[in-house]
Amino acid sequence: MEQLKLSPVGAIKGEINLPGSKSLTNRALLLSALAEGHTRLENPLSSDDTLRMMQALRQLGVTLSISDNGQYTQVNGNGGLFQPPGNKSFYLGNAGTAIRPLTSILSLVPGVYRIDGDEYMHERPIAHLCDALCQLGSTVEYLSREGFPPLEIVGGRVKGGNVSIPGNISSQYLTSLLLALPMAENDSTITVIGDQVSKPYLDITIGIMKQFGVSLTHENYQRFLISGRQRYLSPGRYLIEGDASSASYFFAAAAISGSVTVHGIGEHSVQGDIRFLDTLEKMGAVVSRHADHITVSKPGGQNPSVLRRIDVDLNHIPDAAMTIAVLALFADRPTRIRNVYNWRVKETDRMYAMATELTRLGANVATTDDSITIHPPAEIRSACIETYGDHRMAMCFSLAALGKATITIKDPDCTRKTFPDYFQVFASICH
Repeated sequence: MEQLKLSPVGAIKGEINLPGSKSLTNRALLLSALAEGHTRLENPLSSDDTLRMMQALRQLGVTLSISDNGQYTQVNGNGGLFQPPGNKSFYLGNAGTAIRPLTSILSLVPGVYRIDGDEYMHERPIAHLCDALCQLGSTVEYLSREGFPPLEIVGGRVKGGNVSIPGNISSQYLTSLLLALPMAENDSTITVIGDQVSKPYLDITIGIMKQFGVSLTHENYQRFLISGRQRYLSPGRYLIEGDASSASYFFAAAAISGSVTVHGIGEHSVQGDIRFLDTLEKMGAVVSRHADHITVSKPGGQNPSVLRRIDVDLNHIPDAAMTIAVLALFADRPTRIRNVYNWRVKETDRMYAMATELTRLGANVATTDDSITIHPPAEIRSACIETYGDHRMAMCFSLAALGKATITIKDPDCTRKTFPDYFQVFASICH
């Protein structure tokens, strides 16, 4: 397995132009493909996950073209649901933002579809989504392990109706239904069982649907009312914000040891992970927000460069919460992160992975089902970090090199999922 050795980093300083958001890119690709008219998507992310979505859309008969410089993608809309494709087997790697919405879309299209992914996707549950689609009339068969891909789904039977779905595992299941059901023949009502996690990601979904001409209403994220027989309409041009989750690593690096300005995202971002900055401020970092860029600097005052410990609920930003867990290595006292149970059902069991690798660096770590407490070490140890095939493990643990330790990252290429040139960009601000 390839490895990347990161030498100790003394200081952080520089400016970065942020790649497009993965969540927005894959939603925009799908809605552009379903819409009436042509759409120019500007600043799209080019990564494994977005390429998987484009591959699937081409398989469904959609014409897409990428500009030579990669700065925009032109999508010729289908003007409604796709026709049944000749090849009904879809392989989506480890792209959760592709497999979940496409499963719901295919439930509306006549045919029997096989949906599969890589070895990591085989560990990511999809039962709650499939159970919801079965409530609406579809039939699902799991081809290996019950509740997990690969699966076979009978499409064309979902016509809308009433459905309930648990909200405590992932917002992607609900997003999947929200994107698909406006095109069903009948109206739909979705009832969320329990508390809904990751609400900011649902706001992204509802916001982009509105920009593509489709509306819905909800009652405090617990009951969603969706009219059927709606059609997506191209806005003509859609600008994809820089990825707030990806920005978290650079903001965190600056909070530890320097200052960085990130362009392509601003104070009015639609992405929930922009609230990562609120947590940084609680830890003592200095944040300056502007319309199209944000600057973060290390703490000042009487005790400069020392981050404060926090005890915080990060259910609303579970991906960026991983970055906070690594920041806890640099805090003055133990940090506790609560209400992140869904770490356990992401690309890997992130609760186990974070605890294991933080311990490797010298921290004393305790976990519960949905929380992690990190006691910072007196000095961060040099270590070889296992990434578990998870792009966010690779990126957030790069920050440990700011602790005067040599950090070796196993399988650094796993960042292809969302940020293929992450380590080159990170190196550009390291001094």
